[in-house]
Amino acid sequence: MILLVHHNEKVLELVDLELNQVIKNTIQNPLEALYNIANTNTSRILIWCHKSQKSNLNIEGIKQAFQLKNMMMSYCTSQYIPEQIGYVEESPFLKVNKKVKYPTWLMSSNVGAIHASQLLKFKGLISIRNTFDFSLNSIAKIGMPKGLFCYSEPRLLNNINVSQERRATNFELFKFVKHHYKWVWSYLLLINMMINERKFPFTSFLRTLFIRKKTPSLEFDLIPLQKNKKEQDLTIDVIIPTLGRKNYLYNVLLDLSNQTILPKQVIIVEQNDDKSSKSELDFIENKTWPFKITHNFIHQTGACNARNLALQKVTANYVYLADDDNEFGCHLLENIINKMQCYNFDVITMSYLQKKEKEMHKSPLQWSTFGGGSSVVSSKYLKKIAFNMALEFGYGEDSDFGMQLRNLGADVIYTPDINILHLKAPIGGFRTKFLHPWDADTIQPKPSPTVMYYRIKNTTKEQLLGYRTNLFLQFYKSQDIKNPFKYFRNYKKQWKSSEVWANTLKNNIKV
Repeated sequence: MILLVHHNEKVLELVDLELNQVIKNTIQNPLEALYNIANTNTSRILIWCHKSQKSNLNIEGIKQAFQLKNMMMSYCTSQYIPEQIGYVEESPFLKVNKKVKYPTWLMSSNVGAIHASQLLKFKGLISIRNTFDFSLNSIAKIGMPKGLFCYSEPRLLNNINVSQERRATNFELFKFVKHHYKWVWSYLLLINMMINERKFPFTSFLRTLFIRKKTPSLEFDLIPLQKNKKEQDLTIDVIIPTLGRKNYLYNVLLDLSNQTILPKQVIIVEQNDDKSSKSELDFIENKTWPFKITHNFIHQTGACNARNLALQKVTANYVYLADDDNEFGCHLLENIINKMQCYNFDVITMSYLQKKEKEMHKSPLQWSTFGGGSSVVSSKYLKKIAFNMALEFGYGEDSDFGMQLRNLGADVIYTPDINILHLKAPIGGFRTKFLHPWDADTIQPKPSPTVMYYRIKNTTKEQLLGYRTNLFLQFYKSQDIKNPFKYFRNYKKQWKSSEVWANTLKNNIKV
């Protein structure tokens, strides 16, 4: 590992930590110095820190945290990019839990690390004329969607009570948005700052008017830096909630019975809200299966409840959260276990496309959501999380589950090379329309209270306000009130109603 210590945008020293020697350096710019040292040390981990953090570095923690070559990490209790970035981005990567390793492109010059070979991919792409903080955030923002795994990592420091030395100006914020988002978001950033903060940064906006978005072509491969010791006899359970899809479920069980590594247990939660009904899954008892089937027949419908019942019965090392209408090859579970063990993944969401859909991603990457019917989770997290019953028959229960995992320090990795075919079966025969308590209200809440609840719980204040503005603009086209002033007054009432109902959901149901 090689350490760069800096202050006031200048390099103070370069140190080879393995040889405990100072490296001669005449380059003052921190990013340029990192590029230069990376050229001759392509297999080394490069660490940067502000001079105030040199004695606070946790070298052993960095070694433990840095498991893949395609990683970048930093740590700071505050951030260089202002919270107003939430006006233009809805992802889960902004509301960072600083107590755990958390996926985010928000980087800091206070302390961080990247592999030299990965940094060199940005040479000539990221200008050394920008501030060090601006450049680090740009590297992560460009790299993360391409497969560079970026994290806020508290293990980098012994004492984690560290604040950001400097913050981006309004000009730097608008410049960052123009570099990394579609042009329209710069206008929306300006509108949101005017509406929500009574700020009018016209000069910063105009100075960046002709900057174009960066759209580089980059690829990152999964390469472990340390060989994980392969554990023998790792097991996987499969949970499947089902409702009125007997034939589809039967085919899923056939696929599972042909696996090269069989599931330890398949947990089926069959639902039918008709109190007088009986199970239609006669093949569970009439056919011999090469694995244990735990079958629950209940008269309460709802995916959240069904999955929670199933998760309580998991006993294996991993659990595959499956749907009852998918199709997959015989190596699926073997590929899952090998992938998670080789790269030390805690959570993966697999490619889950329909027949005519095409996979858009080439390599694994940090995923912004979570697939409730196509994901695998390490069972060690199951005692601390559950599907949120406040979101039953609503929106966002899968995404909320993913956020619970991230807040425990588990990253959700999308694996396009592990494929499941989504058959998209017709709706089951017993489903009935669920009536929410707000459906009869004169003023219909906008957005849906379940959407509001999810966003209040899992996004930043700026992300919520930015969503409010975007929804206001988008909904205007499709609603009947064309008088903009009348529409504005009505929208405020709808938003308020949604907030009230969202708080009711929050207070009435605990996860």
